[in-house]
Amino acid sequence: QVQLVESGGGLVQPGGSLRLSCAASGSIFRPFDMGWYRQAPGKQRELVATITNGGSTNYADSVKGRFTISRDNAKNTVYLEMNSLKPEDTAVYYCNGRLSILNYWGQGTQVTVSS
Repeated sequence: QVQLVESGGGLVQPGGSLRLSCAASGSIFRPFDMGWYRQAPGKQRELVATITNGGSTNYADSVKGRFTISRDNAKNTVYLEMNSLKPEDTAVYYCNGRLSILNYWGQGTQVTVSS
């Protein structure tokens, strides 16, 4: 069993920055592929960015060049650095961990981009 706990969300003005963190506990972190997803009100959950256990990354087109996903296996933590934030980035952001048939989600952290 893996527990994922997100932090770092909040209210930020357009053009601002935030860094989300997702701390994993309960199992060995290194083998997991990790990802960030988001869900805006009235919309389906969508992929934001993923990072494999080997460090390969993938981004949604809407965040390429603005967001950066990274991981620190020594700290069992995955990060999402978000720059040049836009109002359309407003959503609940969820951390995800996958290994074979195992699939874990965090409880989510709210990000609101508004002036």
